[in-house]
Amino acid sequence: MTQIPRAVVIGNPISHSLSPKLHSYWLKRYDLPGEYIALQVTKDDLAKTLRSLPDQGFVGANVTLPHKVSVMQFADHVTDRATLIGAANTLIFKKDGGIFADNTDGYGFMANLRQGAPDWDPMAGPAAILGAGGAARAIIVALADAGVPEIILSNRTRVKADALKAEFGARIRVVDWVHAGAMLKDAAMVVNTTSLGMTGAQDFKVPLDALRPGTVVTDIVYNPLRTKFLDAAEAAGCITVDGLGMLLHQGVPGFERWFGKRPEVDEDTRRAVLA
Repeated sequence: MTQIPRAVVIGNPISHSLSPKLHSYWLKRYDLPGEYIALQVTKDDLAKTLRSLPDQGFVGANVTLPHKVSVMQFADHVTDRATLIGAANTLIFKKDGGIFADNTDGYGFMANLRQGAPDWDPMAGPAAILGAGGAARAIIVALADAGVPEIILSNRTRVKADALKAEFGARIRVVDWVHAGAMLKDAAMVVNTTSLGMTGAQDFKVPLDALRPGTVVTDIVYNPLRTKFLDAAEAAGCITVDGLGMLLHQGVPGFERWFGKRPEVDEDTRRAVLA
């Protein structure tokens, strides 16, 4: 009997993940044999779990917090993109047990942006990014590749922002968190990569008075789907893009590699994941 391909999302905690709902919907939509589950994995169990998954019929995995950096040390091949970002969120298990690691967060961000704000021009002006964590790293790389002329970066802990500038170069300008609101006046695009405004997290309190009409504003937070940050930006006349699409689009390359079909991200997909 032929074993069906299986994939998994690993993290700690993991119960909040929408990835099982997303990939299970695609499997059903395209009538494909396969299974996708969530697995809570502690830091201590990460290596053992990764090495055991291929033997259990798993062809790949998505990786979420707090393992995106750690998994790279267990990979046999890491893409240039994942190396540059310094984290991996998509794993492919080879038949010989080898692990191939990639990062599709930047791809997911850009695909969501192009779908939600199709008229956005990377050359229109600077992008202001709030936050300097793993998601910010992926987004900085993606925006730089797209041709954004300058990235203005602010983080609650300045040293993390300075570290990204040291790593990614002169195109980044760091602004103190107390001046984060003022930096928005120069931006053609604003991205919140922090957890501020997420359900259960602290409120988003950066002043948004400097936002200009027509600025593209996106939040990688998708719970709630419409954050106070996006509501305020919309009220200021900005073009807003919610964070759910980034999650949906980043899942596309992995699903294609694991199950052999490139899935479409459309309104039906969004509805299925939000149901």
